[in-house]
Amino acid sequence: MKNIIEIACITDVCGIHPGFGFLSENSRFAKICEEIDIKFIGPNYKIMELMGNKSNARETMKKAGIPIIPGSEGTIETYKEAKICANEIGYPVMLKASSGGGGKGIRICNNEEELKSFYDIVKSESKAAFGDDSIYLEKVIQNPRHIEFQILADEQGNVIHLGERDCSVQRRNQKVLEETPSTIITESLRKEMGKAVVNAVKAIGYTNAGTIEFLVDKHGKYYFMEMNTRLQVEHPITEEITGIDIVKEQIKIASGENLKYKQSKVNFSGHSMECRINAEDPTNKFMPSPGEITKLILPGGKGIRIESSIYQNYIVPTTYDPMIAKIIVHTSDRKSSIEKMKQAISEIVIEGIHTNKDFLIQILENKNFCDGEFDTSFIEKEFKM
Repeated sequence: MKNIIEIACITDVCGIHPGFGFLSENSRFAKICEEIDIKFIGPNYKIMELMGNKSNARETMKKAGIPIIPGSEGTIETYKEAKICANEIGYPVMLKASSGGGGKGIRICNNEEELKSFYDIVKSESKAAFGDDSIYLEKVIQNPRHIEFQILADEQGNVIHLGERDCSVQRRNQKVLEETPSTIITESLRKEMGKAVVNAVKAIGYTNAGTIEFLVDKHGKYYFMEMNTRLQVEHPITEEITGIDIVKEQIKIASGENLKYKQSKVNFSGHSMECRINAEDPTNKFMPSPGEITKLILPGGKGIRIESSIYQNYIVPTTYDPMIAKIIVHTSDRKSSIEKMKQAISEIVIEGIHTNKDFLIQILENKNFCDGEFDTSFIEKEFKM
């Protein structure tokens, strides 16, 4: 933070866009920017603190009228509290880091023995990953879909949603593939969830871009999971089907401009899908695969979008997330999106390191995935993880 702020002051910038990682959800960084009169291109730091703490966010959304997953009232301070809460709502339950994200600090407990075993582990993981050992407890929703809604909110109180993204294809709570629209969201459910999201965002006074994430069960009931107070990795698929440049809108909002879009004018065209290319070896328990990329060929053409910073002779470091590229496709329908994505991934050449590209092809060729019959446990069940 210190180095970035110093560079910003030396070069006399008026704003900082934090991307979608690292400092994008760091309220302290946003506060420092405000204190030295540099515009943080994102929400106010107070809102980031409120919604960045998952247990506080649950209570805030509950007050705003959004259904929440049954669980603890705020954080859990002792194992005894966790045990009482778990017995009240019934197993299986999930222990989660209050300041969590990226799939870290989460454990599913199927019984009291596992709860006792994982309680201290989750607290220590939370402390190590986020500098905060506070945790909370939630009921596990069986076989859900992970659905998130993208929102934009200006500083004059105008709010719109840009539809949903289905992020159910994930491994160890880390997203692998995202698509929009979702195969389980009907037009009426989209309107209902979208209206609830917009009302909640207005109620908390949120500004700029953000995402509200839900679990949706097989009966179409939805439950608030968390809010991401930042741009997300998978935002390009929403841009593709709406034609709205979310990053450009973030900058305009931060500049004090009104949203030029009305909800009734937000149109959804076709189907878009994103696959994350990771430097890892799926044949060896997904071990990270750092090292030098000795040869690189990435696909292109109509309906294919690449977001990456890798190049030939680039050295993938041992630190950071393993994602090295995103492949985004946009076509008229889901079936053709799947085919175009398979084509795009098959054209990728990355030598010198292992990647998950063959594993992604297996997902795209899976019958249940193609039929839209999957949930958040899809990879674990279909690929015997």
